[in-house]
Amino acid sequence: AAAGAGWAAVCEKFRNARTLSAVESRKDPETEPYRSKYSARALLQEVKQLLSVAEEDDGAQLRAVRQAVLEYELGVNHTDTEELSAGEEHLQRCTQLLEPHRLSPDCVSLYILAQNNLGILWSERGEIKTAQTCLESAETLYYQYMKEDGNPPVDPSEHFMAEEEKLTDQERSKRFEKAYTHTLYYLAQVYQHLEMTEKAAQYCHTTLKRQLEYCGYNPVEWALNAASLSQYYLSKQCFMESRHCLAAANVIFSQAGQVPSAEDNEAEQNQHDLRQRKAEIARCWIKYCLNLLQSAQKLLEDNIGELDPDRQVELKAQRKKDEDVTEKIRKKAVLFGTSDICDSVLAMEEKVSSTYPLDFQEAREIFLVGQNYVQEAKEFFQVDDYATDHTEIVQDHSALFKVLAFFEEDYERRCKMHKRRVDMLEPIYAALNPQYYLLVSRQLQFELAETYYEMMDLKVAIGNRLEELDSHTIKKINSLAQLAIKYYELFLDSLRNPDKVFPEELEEDVLRPAMVAKFHIARLYGKLITPDLKKQLENMQTSLEYYTFLVEYCEKYPDAVRAVETELELSKEMVGLLPTRMERLRAKMYSFI
Repeated sequence: AAAGAGWAAVCEKFRNARTLSAVESRKDPETEPYRSKYSARALLQEVKQLLSVAEEDDGAQLRAVRQAVLEYELGVNHTDTEELSAGEEHLQRCTQLLEPHRLSPDCVSLYILAQNNLGILWSERGEIKTAQTCLESAETLYYQYMKEDGNPPVDPSEHFMAEEEKLTDQERSKRFEKAYTHTLYYLAQVYQHLEMTEKAAQYCHTTLKRQLEYCGYNPVEWALNAASLSQYYLSKQCFMESRHCLAAANVIFSQAGQVPSAEDNEAEQNQHDLRQRKAEIARCWIKYCLNLLQSAQKLLEDNIGELDPDRQVELKAQRKKDEDVTEKIRKKAVLFGTSDICDSVLAMEEKVSSTYPLDFQEAREIFLVGQNYVQEAKEFFQVDDYATDHTEIVQDHSALFKVLAFFEEDYERRCKMHKRRVDMLEPIYAALNPQYYLLVSRQLQFELAETYYEMMDLKVAIGNRLEELDSHTIKKINSLAQLAIKYYELFLDSLRNPDKVFPEELEEDVLRPAMVAKFHIARLYGKLITPDLKKQLENMQTSLEYYTFLVEYCEKYPDAVRAVETELELSKEMVGLLPTRMERLRAKMYSFI
């Protein structure tokens, strides 16, 4: 009886240590953040002392396991207080004690927990390969145990419990599976670090699935992880999987619910964080819609960037054939969650297609979904507080219009879509200080120039259909061309050094844009319409200078050729043709005198 009472006291000490560590430590003052952890450590050391002097009639394995539990608790305690070396020693000792018995139901759970913690510890030290070894050994052990035994194993805390307090099989199983889910979660991060992206995504997906299955997750965190996984699938052009992850992210995120708006700051901060996370998921949806539309454009466009009607007919027929088969096969691989969650996810998925849009109507539906998420994201990422994020969202909005214009057959309507882009980009560009936002400023200058250039081309095409150009159309063409020139020149000026000198040799990242800008300016001067012959001659001269720049630059730096092959060909041609045209124009002028 005395021994029994002694053992009860040992168990009581152990339980107190765990309560101090898990519960009391949350209330520790900032001045002594680890007070409860240190008290817990002292109790664990006492338990260790008592064990070593206790009557040893319990058998070697049980003794080893109890010692291992204490080493594990001490290991976690030391890592919690940022004493990594001591933490590592305790955890290593724990795995050494368990090594011979690691496959027994008494030990397997603890062994996996210890390896998980060693994995985290090595990751924090930047020793990713060592972390990988620990975590993979935990993974292997899980598989081996499930194959050879498979019964719910004992939870480490039970080694210091009276018989009547022991856990049910269901609870044991839940805790064991949770430990293994953590193994997979940390492995996903390790593979990400080692740039094994495919494997990382696979493990992330399994982790998310298991978290839903065993109901062990924080909805906001889960939704963010699912949304970032969707971006991996996007990069692989797996739109169905990407959409599934995003739909699941929306459904699970809604479980986070509205935080009651209490007066205190914490609730306010929570509210703010929730709104930010929701906006981040919205941004992932924007990328989804944009990527799906852009990929469809790549499939449908001919060599001058227009929609190829034959290709369209072919792809529509192909789609009809493939539809039924692939959907069923691939659905199985990715589905998240239990039936009630599945239904909500399916309903969310039905709001937007995951197959390539092949005509304007289909493209417009995806565009509208994307545009809704743009509004949602902009509500949180407002320009005053989040200039960079806000600008990126507006650029995505503009890109949505650009790709929708590709599907639009009517030139006038297409022009209006580009006008919408200009209207959203110009105020943003005007508000940014180029000193602080050089890169974004350049992107906006270039995109505005391209958009005006596109509009000018469309107006020329519309004008070509008329019997003769009326003064209104001429004015429109000229003003669009001037605006395009203005923004291309601003972009080129941004490349000059503080003394306003244009670089001798262009940096790799701006080489193509700078060359395209020069080439387009040359073309634009050729498009300006004026009855004044002297002005015509000046425009031709300017045009020639820009074409010549391209040709001479590529002669001087042959490496640049591959960046601008098409533009270079045309520039060479124009450098050959323009002087003759100018001669003819001069002759015409002098004949008037």
